Amino acid sequence: MLGGMARTLVVKATAGADAPERCAQAFTVAAAAAAAGVDVSLWLTGESTWFALPGRAQEFELPHSAPLAELLHVIMATGKVTACTQCAARRDIGPGDVLPGVRIAGAAVFVEEAMADGAQALVY
Repeated sequence: MLGGMARTLVVKATAGADAPERCAQAFTVAAAAAAAGVDVSLWLTGESTWFALPGRAQEFELPHSAPLAELLHVIMATGKVTACTQCAARRDIGPGDVLPGVRIAGAAVFVEEAMADGAQALVY
């Protein structure tokens, strides 16, 4: 664990294939933190909400970037992945559509996580 003190990293990904570099940065930072033993919560909002669906991360390509599906796997192995309630609804994505282990939750839960003692939130 980095630094010795238990901390949580809350990462909000707001971009998907529409802004691939920003999307990849969010997933890369979250996965690097998870691999280092940090408690990670990744929020999928906007166009990144599509990555809550099976097979969608495998379709993402960005030269010189780690495969998004592998990054998502690292995050899900030890952390939490949440799809935004409103973002999912706008895309007709329901709880039965998402990958096992992905939850759908709203702004109140994001604020609760981001404001918790020892939390650091990053938005991409």
